[in-house]
Amino acid sequence: MRKKIVAGNWKMNKNLQEGIALATELSVMLAADKPACDVIIGTPFIHLAKISEVIDHKNIRLSAQNCADKASGAYTGEVSAEMVKSTGAEYVILGHSERREYYKETYDILKEKVQLALANGLKVIFCIGESLDEREKGIQNQVVKAELEGSVFNLSADAFKNIVIAYEPIWAIGTGKTATAEQAEEIHAYIRSVIAEKYGRQIAEETSILYGGSCKPSNAAELFSKPDIDGGLIGGASLKAADFKGIIDAWKR
Repeated sequence: MRKKIVAGNWKMNKNLQEGIALATELSVMLAADKPACDVIIGTPFIHLAKISEVIDHKNIRLSAQNCADKASGAYTGEVSAEMVKSTGAEYVILGHSERREYYKETYDILKEKVQLALANGLKVIFCIGESLDEREKGIQNQVVKAELEGSVFNLSADAFKNIVIAYEPIWAIGTGKTATAEQAEEIHAYIRSVIAEKYGRQIAEETSILYGGSCKPSNAAELFSKPDIDGGLIGGASLKAADFKGIIDAWKR
């Protein structure tokens, strides 16, 4: 059985005090009403160590939103995978479309980040997905396959077991547009087939693939009902405990 996961990506939101308050509120909610899935929150770097102290790690796993592509050294302002791990975080989000677009992260840079994250005992939520232009050209399958081949298909089968895939249609992030449940299922099934080609059917069946495009309490249950959608990577709706809990609860319907 592959893991059902609801992961929040706070992006560059919430100061430290606000972040601690949100994480505490969510932790109290999930202590009272246990989730039927794994719950992960991806916070800014400066929040990680403090939030690690206030959450119940049995109900909430902690994730960074990035890590450096170098192990250590004279890289002012960077945060290494080892540093992330030392805070109590279990995961790191890599390959997000915003990192690819705004910070010019290439396949090779991401390959280095993935390897360093895994070497330091972190699991990776690896993001892939196409732009509106690529979707309109009908090349979304080629795009996601190339992103997998470029940065994670170099891994051994054992190492790949520590990868969670997050499919994010870039055209549906923060736009209010959502791929229909059928569109999302179609490409999730394709992604699973590509993983099966590379690593075999068993590993493909064990790999969690999350949907990452404007998932909300109102559409989560429909999306999660599809056989190849194993949860969501949630942006805006993860910034309010009640909204995030609404998506988590979709696994109970």
